[in-house]
Amino acid sequence: MSDDEGSRPARIEDVHELALAMPHVTVEYGTGGNPVYQVGGKSFIFFRNPRPDAVDPETGERYADVIVFWVESEADKQALVQDEASLFFTTAHFDGHRSVLLRAGRIGELTRNELAEVVQDAWLSRASARRAADWLRAHPPA
Repeated sequence: MSDDEGSRPARIEDVHELALAMPHVTVEYGTGGNPVYQVGGKSFIFFRNPRPDAVDPETGERYADVIVFWVESEADKQALVQDEASLFFTTAHFDGHRSVLLRAGRIGELTRNELAEVVQDAWLSRASARRAADWLRAHPPA
């Protein structure tokens, strides 16, 4: 991928492409036909149905475009959601759950490279130790 491609705004299609590019990924389909990306039978990204815990603060309408990404630890989660300027958020429903939420309607505020890092981190957080080690050997951090 060229630098220009990686620095462009991320798109929803990139979530699917990046998730499927990770090794040993399978796709299941949840309620509403939403894709659930898994590694070793463990979900690492899924598209969520509208729920009462994620609503527009002005209208009260449920967000219909929430994507859930697993993270490695509670510390990683807090690092992503504590900054008020962050695109990532959580709800009480996800207390104690190692994941963060992102509205698909805001995905273009990330670059494709930033999204790729989030997808890779989500995969690494759920892959077996052997699969994660193999992947990291082949893709050492910059």
